Amino acid sequence: MRKLCLLIAAAMLACVQAATAQGLFGPVVTVNGRAVTGYELEQRARFLQLLNAPGNPKELARTQLIEDRLKMDEAARVGLVVSEEEITEGMAEFAGRANLETADFIRALSQGGVDEETFRDFITSGVAWRVLVRERFRGQAEISDSEVDRAVSGASGGSNVRVLLSEIIMPAPPPQAQAVMARAQTIAQTRSTAEFSAYARQYSATASRGAGGQLPWQNLTDLPPQLRPLIVGLAPGEVTDPLPIPNAVALFQLRAIEETAYSAPDYAAIEYAALLLPGGRSDATLAEARRIADSVDRCDDLYGINKGRPDELLIRESKDPAEVPQDIATQISSLDAGEVSYGLTRPTSAGDALVLVMLCGRTPAIAEDADRDQIALGLRNQRLAALADGYLANLRARARIIEK
Repeated sequence: MRKLCLLIAAAMLACVQAATAQGLFGPVVTVNGRAVTGYELEQRARFLQLLNAPGNPKELARTQLIEDRLKMDEAARVGLVVSEEEITEGMAEFAGRANLETADFIRALSQGGVDEETFRDFITSGVAWRVLVRERFRGQAEISDSEVDRAVSGASGGSNVRVLLSEIIMPAPPPQAQAVMARAQTIAQTRSTAEFSAYARQYSATASRGAGGQLPWQNLTDLPPQLRPLIVGLAPGEVTDPLPIPNAVALFQLRAIEETAYSAPDYAAIEYAALLLPGGRSDATLAEARRIADSVDRCDDLYGINKGRPDELLIRESKDPAEVPQDIATQISSLDAGEVSYGLTRPTSAGDALVLVMLCGRTPAIAEDADRDQIALGLRNQRLAALADGYLANLRARARIIEK
C-alpha cells in the first residue's frame, strides 16, 4: 500500500510540474497567429528591470514583445534578413553603452536571471526595424538647407507640447521602502485630481506639497528624458506607475496637455548645484533649507553658504539632460534658473542629508557655431522616428492581437 501511495504522489507531482511548465511556455499573447510565451514575457520583464527601464516592467515587456512580432513579421514580408554580423555588432554596441564587452554583458545578464537568447532577440528585432525604417523612408527623411537654417536660428515654427502636472515624491529610506512602494501602488490607481492632491498634502516631501502637488504649466522638453514618454502616454487624470528614485518614490498625474505655436528649444546641458544638509528631514534641517532658499539668488551664492564646511557637501555639475540623475532631474524640471527645491534626501557616512537643489541654467542645444551636418543628422533622425512610429501604429492597427 505504501508503495502504491508513493507512486500516486510521484505521478501527481509530475502532473503539477508539467502543468507549470505548460503555463510558463504557453502563449500569453498571439500576434497574427504567432505566440508570445509566458517565459518570454518573464525574461523580457527581468531584462528591462536590469536596465532600470522606467515604468512597469511587465506591461512594457508585453508591449515590446507584441511590437517585436509585428516588426519581424513585416521584415519577413519584405524579404529582409538580419545577418549574424549585424546582430553581433548590435549586441556589442548595446553592451558598450554600459562600458562592457559583449561576453561580460551577457555574463552580467545571466547573473540577473536573463538568458543570452533574450538579449539576442531584443537586438535582432531592433536591428531589423532600424534597417526596415531606413530603407522604407529613405526618400522622405532628407533634410533641406532651409530646414537646417531654421533650426540654427531657432525659428523653426514648429509646435511644442506643454503639460500641467501634479507630483508626489515620498521619502523611502530602506526600512520603509516596501511600505512606501505599496502606498504608491495604491495612489497610482486614482483618477481624481482632488484625491491625488489630498495624497500629495499628506505624503509628499516636495515644496509643492502645500499646493496639493500641483505644478504650473511646463514644456514637455523641460521634463527629464526618462519621464517624457511616460507623461505623453497618459490621459488627463491618469497617474504614472511608481518611479523608484534614490531613497524616494515619485508619482506624476497629468492634469492637462496642450500644443502651442511656440517651439521650445532642446538643451545641450543642464547646470545645477546640490547642497547636502546633514540631519535628513528633521524640523531643524527643513528650517535651515527654507532659510537658505530665501537668501540665495544664484548657484554662486551656495559657495558662501557652504564656507567652512566640507567641499563634498556642495556639488555643482553641468550635464547632458539624459545624464542628470533622475531624482535631481525630477526636482529641477519645473524650476527656473535661481530657484531651489529641497524634496530629496541622500545617505552619507554621517547619516541622511537633506538635498537642496538649485537650477543654475539650461544651455540650448543649437549654438551659433553649431555643426550643420550634425543638425541635419539630428533632424533626419527625428523625422525617421516620427515616420517609424506611424508605421508601427499602422501595423498594430491591422494586426490580429489576442491577449490571454
